[in-house]
Amino acid sequence: MRAEPATLELKLDYCFSNPELLRRALTHSSLANEAYPGAASPLHDNEQLEFLGDSILGFLVAEALVRRFPECREGELSGIKAHLVSAAHLHGVARRLDLGAYLNLGRSEEMSGGRAKKTLLVDALEAIIAAIYLDGGVEAARNLVLEHVLDAPISSDADADTDIQPAFNNFKSALQELAQARNLPQPRYTMLREKGPEHAKTFTVEVRVDKDWNGQAEGRTKKLAAQRAARGVYERLLAAQPLARQASPAEQPSPEQPNPEQPRTAHPSAAG
Repeated sequence: MRAEPATLELKLDYCFSNPELLRRALTHSSLANEAYPGAASPLHDNEQLEFLGDSILGFLVAEALVRRFPECREGELSGIKAHLVSAAHLHGVARRLDLGAYLNLGRSEEMSGGRAKKTLLVDALEAIIAAIYLDGGVEAARNLVLEHVLDAPISSDADADTDIQPAFNNFKSALQELAQARNLPQPRYTMLREKGPEHAKTFTVEVRVDKDWNGQAEGRTKKLAAQRAARGVYERLLAAQPLARQASPAEQPSPEQPNPEQPRTAHPSAAG
């Protein structure tokens, strides 16, 4: 049985002035095609809203990252954005909101488990972002993205153990690359403790990068705990200072010419 949209509004912390926008955002094309055979309109399902929501999400994430990390270069920001707008990350957001319970599906999708399909959940989330934008403006959409997308926790155990693209979802690798770029020692991971019964253990892992950067986190697997710990240190290190700009070959002083910043020394033969 489909859950009431009003309970989703509570989770989103947003009440629609036009409830029809939320209904449309939650309606899959399979239902529209069944209700209007041969005459379904783009206004009958969420595909058009999903198209708009994808662009709004990209803009709001980029805006937030520039505000949060003003010293970061474009490449670093692109990596973070790629993770935040990836299907893997958005799928986790949609599952935490239990969007599947609110979808309006046709009989075929209902029978094939559409409420749990990643594509349908991600599309519905992006459609909801567009619906909130159309209903309440950019500030309302921004609040949703900040709370549920940018500040969302790392993927669940099940997601973390899969080969997710983009590779930025692997925070251990990202931290290793960032430490190398900052001329810091490579991260070192330590298993601090494990607790709980054998079938439901919780692991605590610590990561250290030099003496000034460390963090620890828990997870239901050692791998997830390490990823969470790495993410915390990565984000703090990323925000702390910009990467040093490397001089281009044209800017490097030629070995045959004196460095202009160094004082000139008289040749011995010129001494009186």
